[in-house]
Amino acid sequence: MSDSARQAVIFPDIFSRPVIVESVPQPMSSDGGSVLLIAVDQRMQLTQSLCAVIPDERQAGKVEHPQLSLLRQRVFAIANGYPDCNDAARLSRDPMLLLAAQRAPCGQEALASQPTLSRFENAMRPRTLLAMGEQLARSVLSDQQAQRRRPPRLIHIDLDPTCDPTHGQQEFSVFNGFYGTSCYLPLVVTVSFDAEPQKFVVAAVLRPGNAGAMKGVLGVLLRLVELIREYFPRVRLIVRADSAYAHPVLLECLEAGGLEYVIGLPSNAVLKRASAKLMRKARRQHRRSGQKVTLYGETRYRARSWPRARRVVFKAEVVVHEGRAGRDNDRYVVTNMKRRDWRMFAEYHGHHDMENRIKEVKNDLRMDRTSCESFLANQLRVLLTLAAAVLMQALQQKLPAAGEWAGAQMGTIREKLFKRAVRVIASVRRVVLQFSDQYPWTEVWRGLALAVGARSG
Repeated sequence: MSDSARQAVIFPDIFSRPVIVESVPQPMSSDGGSVLLIAVDQRMQLTQSLCAVIPDERQAGKVEHPQLSLLRQRVFAIANGYPDCNDAARLSRDPMLLLAAQRAPCGQEALASQPTLSRFENAMRPRTLLAMGEQLARSVLSDQQAQRRRPPRLIHIDLDPTCDPTHGQQEFSVFNGFYGTSCYLPLVVTVSFDAEPQKFVVAAVLRPGNAGAMKGVLGVLLRLVELIREYFPRVRLIVRADSAYAHPVLLECLEAGGLEYVIGLPSNAVLKRASAKLMRKARRQHRRSGQKVTLYGETRYRARSWPRARRVVFKAEVVVHEGRAGRDNDRYVVTNMKRRDWRMFAEYHGHHDMENRIKEVKNDLRMDRTSCESFLANQLRVLLTLAAAVLMQALQQKLPAAGEWAGAQMGTIREKLFKRAVRVIASVRRVVLQFSDQYPWTEVWRGLALAVGARSG
């Protein structure tokens, strides 16, 4: 009996006739639509540029899987929803992943096994990871430079930490009292251009679970500013962050570098006294109208750790929830910008979307799958996830700006555009991908294909 016959099953009563399910030997994949991402990588040369900074110290005569193939296997597996090295065995002959790794999609060779990928991850050194991080940032900036007809006038740099819970004996995994779990605290950095809402992830640095807010921030920020100046020499830079970064060292560094900033401040008794008069006015207006009231003001404020007073803008607000009494909502930001007070909060509110970008990378691409024992191997996993995110965001830019695809997140792109059943036929001359003509998003998919380099055939 053949393997196909042994794997067949019959549903005798779900239809008017028996329904037989058979396995066929033809190469097929459930990730046919991800050929779009292969084309994006080909255009950006992202994985190739990353591989160029990774030294290969293996004995050449014993190498079965080139380093570029290993890198692409991991990055494209993450993008397609397979973040674990343990998935390698099940995907070793997936034709689309073979195609992404530049291997024959219908041949006899298989992709690398989990032990091979684990050795690859655990071979990383700090200098290599630093070079990879810089290359990822360069790839984002160079791609944006190439995509734009004219240089941007303004770039926002947003900083935010996130909690990456750990559940084993990972190196530098430490209990964090604020989050109530053992974790890492990665620092995520994005850039956005002019008034565009989209934030592009350019850096993700893994940090121990007990890391202070400023751990690694200055090094990442200063190098990123240098790279931005290299690609966009005359651009104006604004740094945005929450109250954890209202640190005198960071503020002094930004001011010395001629950078503008708007950073949140935690409330305290001194700031509450400064906003008390405006808050009373907001309460009076709320009592008269019963509606939400927002007023703005500013003051000069010097924290104990600051060498001098700085401009602090505050918001005196009474918020209203249905069925509840109005509630005070006072907020404060420190800035060296000279815009009007309400404009400063409009500027700061642009930072709030960082949480959505971090959730997108963590939930859709599983950046938090840092289960290696080695800290450096986990940092590599974060960078591999970041590489997948860079490719996905480059594809996001090609989506229709209106309708159901406006603001589509990475998980939606994977579910609707990548998860597409395909039959793969390979010959000496070409590789043919055969899709069903009943696919509901054919026009959008085809438009993206043409946008990333395909031709009508």
